[in-house]
Amino acid sequence: MSAPARQLFGTDGIRGEAGRYPLDAETVLRLGQAAAAVFLALRAERGEHHAWPSVVIGKDTRQSGDMLETAIAAGLNSRGIDVRLAGVIPTPAVAWLTRETGAAFGIVISASHNPFEDNGVKFFGPDGYKLDDALELAIERRLLAEKVDPPQEPLGAGQIGRTGPLENATERYIDFVRAMVHDDATLFRGRKIALDAANGAAFETSEAILRKLGAEVVPFFTEPNGLNINRDCGCTHPEIIERLVRETGADAGISHDGDADRVLLCDETGSCLDGDELMAIGALDLLERGELADNTLVATVMSNAGLEAVMEEAGGRMIRAKVGDRYVMEEMRKGGYNFGGEQSGHLIYRDLNTTGDGIVAAVQLLRVMVRTGKPLSELRRSLKKFPQAQRNLRVARKPPVETLPEVRRSIEAAETELREAGAGRVLVRYSGTEPLVRILVEGRDAEGIEQIADRIREAFSEAIGA
Repeated sequence: MSAPARQLFGTDGIRGEAGRYPLDAETVLRLGQAAAAVFLALRAERGEHHAWPSVVIGKDTRQSGDMLETAIAAGLNSRGIDVRLAGVIPTPAVAWLTRETGAAFGIVISASHNPFEDNGVKFFGPDGYKLDDALELAIERRLLAEKVDPPQEPLGAGQIGRTGPLENATERYIDFVRAMVHDDATLFRGRKIALDAANGAAFETSEAILRKLGAEVVPFFTEPNGLNINRDCGCTHPEIIERLVRETGADAGISHDGDADRVLLCDETGSCLDGDELMAIGALDLLERGELADNTLVATVMSNAGLEAVMEEAGGRMIRAKVGDRYVMEEMRKGGYNFGGEQSGHLIYRDLNTTGDGIVAAVQLLRVMVRTGKPLSELRRSLKKFPQAQRNLRVARKPPVETLPEVRRSIEAAETELREAGAGRVLVRYSGTEPLVRILVEGRDAEGIEQIADRIREAFSEAIGA
């Protein structure tokens, strides 16, 4: 039996255009009240009445972040919850600070790699992990119900929560990451690193961490103005960090998305590595050192079959989760695994943090470069990819694929063609954060899979294209 569909929450919280439903101030205030009601009910069930509840809130650099932060904080305060503002800080820092401070839960106001016009709200539980689907659904139902049900009686003046800063939040996160490598100020000595901070949440933290570990950092896109987050920069624009590495003669390049839970690395030749290549480097290193739990890497259905092959050749294995770092993490927790990620650059070192962490992943992967004495251009050769063709199509709606006969026939014909060619697969899915259908075709014949991907895209375009 499938889980009930969520109307507002996608694969990474609630996301949309800032100022418009559901990211208008009134709805976000009620979202705070709904989240408070759900978490307070959970605390009551567990008998947790020993402390006045508090919530940590962090945000990226979008201009709309202030409005949404104020609105959700007001909603929480109105239900008796104190709010501690971490300010502009990476998403993974909020996950860690939530756990570290003993908060009831954490909130991030960010739309990640989306343009500045968008924003979003996502939640972390008291353990620092993203909420599961059931809890998000409970919050959503409470929020939507309050449109028609009488609101909860207001609290007395002495019961209302308060809002204040979380002191030294940025510095505490910087120290947390440095401690993972024993605060080694010589780790990256003699290494030049180009950094693209996407004018986002890591505009201060990543540079500070790398410098404190001995690197010579050449920073770019570290001057956010509220409107320039992800604009022609960041890890969705790999050509930028590639150019910067070539121009600066850096040993490596690091590029983040707007909330810095993702990372893109660029080798010294000015060629970017995708998430599969990064996972191969990280997993093989952990496997070789006997630190990969159950010798298992967790990737997603989008990852290249070559990644599976290289793990098996090295004596390990790879299992696949649904797309979305939250689902990678769910699989990791279920099986007790400690390393996983996505092609997009969400990399999870679960022994170190409870969510994808761009700078943690970058530091760990660059340590492999230092430890082996091999540049990224050599380390990446461990992965021999199958050719892939990917297409994204903007859609007006997202009906189940099985209800679209022409699309279904196109996919079935493609799968037959790939089987006859000896190997390959087709993956079609709707984006959880954008009005897109994503098409991936993988096989041995590079030219053939491009044609197959175009045919499937055309079938979708005729059926539901915007």
